[in-house]
Amino acid sequence: MDRGARSELTDVRSAPVRAAKRLLKKAYREHDRAFLAEGPQAVREALIEATAKGSGVRELFVTADARARHPELIERAAALGVPVHQASGRVLGELSDTVTPQGVVAVCDVLDVSLDEALTSGADGAMPNIVVVLAGVRDPGNAGTVLRTADAAGATAVIFSDNSVDPYNGKCVRASAGSLFHLGVVVGVPVETALVALRATGHRVFAADGAADGHNLDDLERDGGLAVSTAWIFGNEAWGLPPELVQAADRAVRIPIHGRAESLNLAAAAAVCLYASARAHRS
Repeated sequence: MDRGARSELTDVRSAPVRAAKRLLKKAYREHDRAFLAEGPQAVREALIEATAKGSGVRELFVTADARARHPELIERAAALGVPVHQASGRVLGELSDTVTPQGVVAVCDVLDVSLDEALTSGADGAMPNIVVVLAGVRDPGNAGTVLRTADAAGATAVIFSDNSVDPYNGKCVRASAGSLFHLGVVVGVPVETALVALRATGHRVFAADGAADGHNLDDLERDGGLAVSTAWIFGNEAWGLPPELVQAADRAVRIPIHGRAESLNLAAAAAVCLYASARAHRS
C-alpha cells in the first residue's frame, strides 16, 4: 500500500519504522537477511535489480520532498508492488546513520551469493574475468569505494573475507554508489578457501603488496601477465596483507611510485590494479 495516498508516517515507534531501524545493526541484518539502501542512487539501482529479478526490495520510505524530486522511484516501486511509506523527515532521520539524510530509504533483501555461484556466473568463456578479494578490510567507506571501482573496471565478483567489514553497513552501501547491486558479492569466506576456489576456476592470484620485490605492476602489464582471469587480493588499510597471504598468492605485485609519495591508499591502489587488468583483458 502507498501510505502517501492516505497520511504521512510520523511515529518513529510504529511497527514499520522499528522493523526497518533495527537493520542499522549488523546482528539484525544477518537475522532478517535484509539491509537499508539510502539515497536516490542506491534505491534506483535496488529497484532496477529487483525489476530484473522479480523481487529484492521489501518496502520504501520517502519524504514528501524526496517523493516530488524522484517520482520515477515511486513509479518503479509501484510497478513492482513494493509498499511505499511517505514519512516525515524525523522518521527518515531514524533510518539513517548520516548527518544529513537524503529522504529516501529502501529495505532490501541481502544480495550475497555463494563462492561457487559468484565464480561460475563470471566464467562465461567470452573473456577473462576479474575478481576482488578483500582480506581484513575494515573501513566501510574503503570497502564501498572498492566495490564501485571493481564494478567500473568490469569485475564480476567481490569476496569479503570473514574478517572484513559487512558489505551491508550503511556507509559501505553509500560508498558503493549502487555498485553493490551489480556484482556478485560473497560474504564471510576465509581467504584460504577463496584461493582454492579461484585456482580451481583458472584464476591467477595476485597480492597487491607495496613491499613486493621484483614484481612491478607496469612490468607485469607490459609482459602480458594480466591477460588472464585474475583475482586481486587487497589487505587491511593500516597493515596490508599478512606474509602468509602474500606467499600464498601466485605473485606479489607492487605499484611503482614515481614521485615522492610513500604509498597509495587502499582505494587508489585497487583502482590502479583493477584498471591494469581491465586494459589487459580488452587490448
